[in-house]
Amino acid sequence: MSHQHNNHWSRRKFLSATALAGTGAMLGWPSELSAAEPPPETKRIRLIRITSTCHTPQYLAEDLLRGEGFANVEYITRASSADVSPALAAGEADINMNFSGPVLVNLDAGQPIVVLAGVHVGCFELFGGPSATSRARPSP
Repeated sequence: MSHQHNNHWSRRKFLSATALAGTGAMLGWPSELSAAEPPPETKRIRLIRITSTCHTPQYLAEDLLRGEGFANVEYITRASSADVSPALAAGEADINMNFSGPVLVNLDAGQPIVVLAGVHVGCFELFGGPSATSRARPSP
């Protein structure tokens, strides 16, 4: 019987690592600049702050962002997750986590938003049947 190694992280392992990193940041453990990469070209990064427990990892990442060379981490306050995509499209913030629903609605409306990765893994499942079609979007 051969054992194959599974190299992907489970949710439990990811949450444990995130909790450990967050605890280190809360205790004030220093996060030093890495010698492997040069500092970012810009020293400022703007994020959006809304009242949501889903965005907690983003707030805990402030010390990690400073450790990567962002000396000025700014937060722009907005009322809800529906306000995140319009703020990104308007250039008021540089990057942010957001719920996928409003992002898709705003992308479909033509807002210039770039999606880098997905969050909320496991919260939703999308089913499509024969009547589901795709519509090609013209290039800008």
